[in-house]
Formats: sequence, C-alpha cells, structure tokens
Amino acid sequence: MQTDRQSVLKTQWAYMRLAVMFYTRIPVGTIENYDQEVMNRTSRYFTLVGALVGVLCAVVFSLASQFFPQSLAVVLSTAFGVWLTGAFHEDGLADACDGLGGGWDKAKILDIMKDSRIGTYGFVGLALTLTLKCLALSALPAAWVVAALIAGHVASRWCASLTMWCLSYVRLDETSKAKPITKQFERQDFMLSSGIAAIVLFACLPLGALPALLGMLPPGLYLAYKLKHWLGGYTGDGLGAIQQVTEVGFYLGLVVVLS
Repeated sequence: MQTDRQSVLKTQWAYMRLAVMFYTRIPVGTIENYDQEVMNRTSRYFTLVGALVGVLCAVVFSLASQFFPQSLAVVLSTAFGVWLTGAFHEDGLADACDGLGGGWDKAKILDIMKDSRIGTYGFVGLALTLTLKCLALSALPAAWVVAALIAGHVASRWCASLTMWCLSYVRLDETSKAKPITKQFERQDFMLSSGIAAIVLFACLPLGALPALLGMLPPGLYLAYKLKHWLGGYTGDGLGAIQQVTEVGFYLGLVVVLS
C-alpha cells in the first residue's frame, strides 16, 4: 500500500514538473520518457501553473511598486509574465487572430495558424489585448492588483481547461509548429483542474468580487464558438487565445465590480 501511494505521488509530481516545463521557463531539470498520454494528463495542472505564474507576476508588481507608479509596475509585471511563459499564450493569440481573421475555410485557417510569421490581425489582436490588460490592472486599486494577477492567471487557464474538456482536438499535420498540446482531456483531469482553480480563487477573492469572473464569459464563449464553427474543435493556438482574452475579461470585470 505504501509503495502504491509513493508511486502515485511520484507520477503526479512528474506531471506537475512537466506542466511547469512546458508552460514556463522555470527550470525543473531534465524530464525524459514522456509521450502523448503523459502530455494529456499533464494539463490537469494547468491551473496550478497559472497560480505559480500569477504569484511570480504579483511579486514583480509588488517590488516594482516600491520604485515606480502603479502603471509602470503593471507594465513591468506583464512583461515579466510574457517572458516567464515564453510568450506561449501570446503567440497562440496572434496565430488565432491571423487564422480566424484571414482564413475562409478550415484548411486555410489551420494553414495560416501554423505560419510562424505574424500578420495584421495577429499584431492588432496582440497589441489590443496587452494594452487592455495593462490599462485594466492600472485602473484597479493598488491593493487589489496582487489578488487580481493571481486570480486572473488561474481563472483564464481554467477557461482553457474547460475548452479542452468541451471541444475535440483538431489534429494538425506534421508540418505544423511543434507545441505541446493536450489532445484528450478526461473528466478526472478537468475536475482536478477545476478544484485547484476554485481553491485559489476563493483564497484570493472575497465573495463580493467573484461576479468579476462573469467578465470572462463574452470573450471566452465567442472565441470558443468561432473555434467550434470554423475548425470543429480547438488547437494549441486557440487555447492560448482563450487564455489571453478571458484573462483580460476578468480584469475588466473586476474594474466594473470595484467601481
């Protein structure tokens, strides 16, 4: 029994390390012998990675606030978050904007998404998203920014988890850009991801601020509809876009609630 428990804990620890390795620049050592099945299980800790990223961004904001105005501290924190994740989700947002904005059928959209070059739709979408993110956080009371960063990173990654659970993965051909992606998200994976998100959100936000989460619905549902309508499911780029737009939606919702 003890051996079985240790084996389970070792497996889950490996999943968490892989999640951190895939979605951030944080060094976790060398990890070998993983396959697509392991990758599918790894994303159950996507929201936990969000909590880690949110905490580190909040630390940068808190330190920068000692020397700079809130607006500059927010920009520095946002820039750090982009660096920490290797612009993984921002790249997905830009590709999704280019594909959905410039494509007229499934094949063309997927072809545009796998192109490493950024187009007009991608540039505009990325610029507007980063601008809205910084302006919304700057508009919050300074005391709320730390909680907002942690909650925003977690809640937006939960939205990506929900997308993986509700939609099917759209298989790309072998010439597509190599990105780690969950192709099958099981119920137990989604429940664990949701449990982590719920714990973090209730720890960060008072009950009166929870309605701010509704701000994620319009952009998240719209983008999920576009992915379902045009592609029949999600791609890695689509998940990155979901994460980015719902994060912004949460910050905007929090501004409304607190005002």
